[in-house]
Formats: sequence, structure tokens, C-alpha cells
Amino acid sequence: MTLQTPPSPHIHSGLHVSSLMLQVIAALIPAIICYTWFFGWGLIINSAIAVLTALASEALMLKLRKRPLKPFLGDGSAVLSALLLALCIPPLAPWWMTVLGVAFALIIGKHLYGGLGYNPFNPAMVGYVMLLISFPLEMTRWMPPFILEQLEIGFIDTLGVIFFSHLPYGLSIDALSSATPLDAMKTDLGLNNTVSEITANNALFGDVAGIGWEWVGTWLLLGGMYLIYKRVISWQIPLAVIGSLFVISAFFFLMDADTYPSPLFHIFGGATILAAFFIATDPVSASTTPRGRILYGIGIGIIIYVIRTWGSYPDAVAFAVLLMNMAAPTLDYYTQPRVYGHARGKD
Repeated sequence: MTLQTPPSPHIHSGLHVSSLMLQVIAALIPAIICYTWFFGWGLIINSAIAVLTALASEALMLKLRKRPLKPFLGDGSAVLSALLLALCIPPLAPWWMTVLGVAFALIIGKHLYGGLGYNPFNPAMVGYVMLLISFPLEMTRWMPPFILEQLEIGFIDTLGVIFFSHLPYGLSIDALSSATPLDAMKTDLGLNNTVSEITANNALFGDVAGIGWEWVGTWLLLGGMYLIYKRVISWQIPLAVIGSLFVISAFFFLMDADTYPSPLFHIFGGATILAAFFIATDPVSASTTPRGRILYGIGIGIIIYVIRTWGSYPDAVAFAVLLMNMAAPTLDYYTQPRVYGHARGKD
């Protein structure tokens, strides 16, 4: 009697790409609602544009590559990349910029390398960096919290701004836009102001970071903890990113609090939490070994701080993630866990 045993693996975890992506998208929803509350309808409109562009770009590339549409369009990966990119650009960015960034992310950042599972870089960050380098002026047009509500600029008016660059009352987008808390801090420190003077004299700043931004960061943190609890992502990368950024920023803050902002400002003042839980944890472009994930996250946290403090860009999340994406294969190679049953020092 011969026992016919099929090849391993014999047990399926029950997790599918589509279910994982849906859970990540669900974890983003509270932060998206909070963002809309503080900064208006722009994110919702840009998200809709981004998702439609992502699905169209994905379908086009699948057609050109002669791949079936249904399984790939329905896995949620393109939608997630679109939402992450929409969260990273100004809420009143013109529609064509969102379309260009998302199309570049999906076509160049993903399908140029063979599609899902083969891209060495996070597609959303590829699209974001392209926009930041190509259209620096448009990428700095951020809104102060509640400014659109105070001016009674609602959903229809926001559509007019995004599609036709038309603001009511003869207003100019440049007159309404302002720097982000990170940008304001970096600029004013360059003018020899102290951290305490900057936070006291600028209405953008709240208790620990920027008004609105700290609340968005809190909801992203809760969403990220949900993903860890559901085992959608591992804990190593978020802990390493936030922990390393906290340690290095605390070191300089304790040395000179007038020159270097607090660790909480760095964690809640920009896209740190978004990167730690939703971007750096991309299972394709991130490190995959346990020790590799920790080193990968530490690298991201350190690079974020270095570029924010001494570089040319106020927020460095995208550059940090892409640089560590390049290092991920090497980290995995040198941090492979010991095979079960294999004794150290023996072949």
C-alpha cells in the first residue's frame, strides 16, 4: 500500500490578498474621516479620483501583459496604493496631479517590475516622490485646519477647486494655503527662532504637533494597532520605525530643546505613523525576516530624522522608505533565521 502525500504546504492560513487589503483599507477609514473633518472634502474627492485612476491603470497594464483582469482588479492592492497616495498629497491638489501620480505609481512603480509581488519599491511612494520632485509648488499647497469650513467652502466648491482651480469669493489658492507643521518648524528654525517661540506664535501648532495632524495620527495609530492585533502586519517594523525615531529625536531634544523639536512632534507631526503601519509594512517591498524587519524599520526612522533635521525636505518618509526598500533584499540575506533542527557550527 502506497500513501499518496501531496507536496507541502498542507495547511492554508485562510488569508488571501484581497482580505488583507480590505482590512488595511478598513483601518484607514477612521483617519480619513478625521482628516476630512479638519481639512475639508478634498481628500474624499482625491481618493475617488485616485481609485478610479488606479483601477484604469491596473486594467490597462493587465490587458497589455495579457493577464486576467478579475483576480487582480479585485485583490484591492491597486485601491490601497491609490488611497495611500491620496493621503500624502495636499487635499486641494488639482485632479491631473492625482491622476498622474497614481498612474505613475501603478504603471512604473508596480507593473514595470512584473506586477504585485515583484515590485522592489512601494508603488505609492514612487508616485509621491515623482510628484514632489516634478511639481514642488503644487505639493506645498496644504490647508490650515478648518479654513475651508470657516470660509463656507463645501463639497461643490471643493470640486470646483480641484477640477477648475476656481475658488469662490475671488479667493486664491495661494492665499489660503500654508505650510505644514513640519515645514513651518523647519523654516522658522532656519530663521534662528526657538522651538518654544515657533509653537507659541503659530496657530498651526497644537498640544504635541499640528492641530488636526495629531488627531489624524492618533486614528492612524489605532488603525495600525488593529492590524497588528489581526495579524495583518507584524509588530517589528512599526515598533522599529517609531522607536528609533523617538530615541534619536529624544537624544537631540535633551541636548538642546530650543533647536530640536520633541519626539512626539516628530511622531505625530507628519506621516510617521502612516509610514510605520501602512507603508513600510508592505509585504512585497519590505524586509521579511524577523531581524531584518527590525533593522529595516530602524533604518527608516533614522533616515526620517536625518532628512527632516539636516536635509532639504521637511518630511522624509517617502525617501526613507524607498531607500530602505533598496536595502531590504540584503537585510533578508544576512538575517535568515536558523533552520529548525540545524545546529550552529554544523553543516
